[in-house]
Amino acid sequence: MLTVGDLQGSRKQRHRERAMRVVFQSAAVTTIVVSLLIVFVLARGAINFLGEIDWDLAKLVDSGWFPRRERFDVRTIVTGSVVMGAVSMLVAVPFGLGTAIYLSEYARPRVRQIVKPIIEVLAGVPSVIVGYFVIRFVAPEIVSPIFNPSNERNMLAAGLGIGVLVIPIMASISEDALRSVPHSLREASYGVGARKFATVTRVVIPAAVSGLVAAFIIAVSRAIGETMVATMVGGFDGAGQFSGYAPTNPGLSMTAAMTNAAGGTDQDVGGASFEVLYFVGILLFLITLGLNVLGSRFVSRVRQQY
Repeated sequence: MLTVGDLQGSRKQRHRERAMRVVFQSAAVTTIVVSLLIVFVLARGAINFLGEIDWDLAKLVDSGWFPRRERFDVRTIVTGSVVMGAVSMLVAVPFGLGTAIYLSEYARPRVRQIVKPIIEVLAGVPSVIVGYFVIRFVAPEIVSPIFNPSNERNMLAAGLGIGVLVIPIMASISEDALRSVPHSLREASYGVGARKFATVTRVVIPAAVSGLVAAFIIAVSRAIGETMVATMVGGFDGAGQFSGYAPTNPGLSMTAAMTNAAGGTDQDVGGASFEVLYFVGILLFLITLGLNVLGSRFVSRVRQQY
């Protein structure tokens, strides 16, 4: 006959479970503390930057981004990030989602076992390699002949390169979301006479919309946070006039602005041209946080549990 002691297990096992609980709790607390420290450092640096410019917010609205001359036009770097991110999403969403649908619904199991790991490995390709690929091939062979931009390095070419980087992430997460849809829904659709295409578009995709939105939010965050391709191909080497919203114009993203402003700042540590790194960093953090909050609310509203 079982007793309470039997259900509790041995004392050694209980000690082991308590120890593992402490380890996992410590890991969770450490993650939260590190995140709060990052936000604190960014906020403190942003406040110091505003103090350096005497809280004159007019200095944040200028004709261009020239941190060495204390001209901090936020519009220039925000526009660059938005344009490059939008172009990258125009590439990543159709190709990534199409790849996910093929692997989940059309590919044979053997093909999926081969292609899925390859896609996940591609997500780890260093961005500098993609940057050189864009400079050597995409910009001169695709963008220049078709769009004839004034500068071979521009936001369109950078966005295409970032899109190439984001495709594996979009495809992998979307494929996982589609595969999580129960097969009973597909079988019910086939049972009422629906064809494959109708089942995919009217049953599977709507059922997996929460996961697809999550994949989109992660892909957007990855695109906005991309640094190397935007720095190499964007067209501005750390500073430049506001060039408008046309993708064929050169531009500067927030991450590229931070990368270039951080270079050679030994003599400027403590000045406005250095403290602006924290201001741009917390601005980028708030944009990413806003995207994740909106995405989380949408996902929680449309999520379906099976």
